[in-house]
Amino acid sequence: IAPLAIGAALMVMVFAGGHISGGHYNPAVTLGVLIRGKVKPADVVPYWIAQFVAAAVAAFLVIKVLRLGAPVTAIAPKVGPALLAEFLFTFALVYVVLNTATAEGTSGNSFYGLAIGMTVMTGAFAVGDISGGAFNPAVALGITVMGISSWNNIWMYLVANLAGGAVAAVIFQMVNPPMQTTPIATDEPPYETPR
Repeated sequence: IAPLAIGAALMVMVFAGGHISGGHYNPAVTLGVLIRGKVKPADVVPYWIAQFVAAAVAAFLVIKVLRLGAPVTAIAPKVGPALLAEFLFTFALVYVVLNTATAEGTSGNSFYGLAIGMTVMTGAFAVGDISGGAFNPAVALGITVMGISSWNNIWMYLVANLAGGAVAAVIFQMVNPPMQTTPIATDEPPYETPR
């Protein structure tokens, strides 16, 4: 049931913060949105600082307030399967974000938060036992601070998540080329054609 709670929590946070910051609480999503050209390069570092600091603060709060000394056994994912799982579902997450929250064809929709939250839920159900199901470098920091994952493993999440986000943005750009208006020699309005 944890994946359902995680996906639902992300969904409501995306709906709550989407109109303020774009609702990307994930450095891999921020990277994808940067490559997509929907966030200024100067804004990326402040986003990343906020995302990582929030993850660390949340982890410390869980340790001090909620856990109350409960023992934790760190996950020990196998490198190859964990890298692949994290890459694939971070790719899926960022691709869904770009298609539902930044694409011209879906602008103004009211389902983007649901699609994003359910992507994380699906990934957590599908590969949570393989990698821990982070799909987010900030979450990787949080689970590492809490002792759920070892500091020796954080590189797997950082590499797989950022690579997944970057590749998703590149694929998005290939599948959704920018549109330009090309006039034609008639009295009809200009038609939209790919560049």
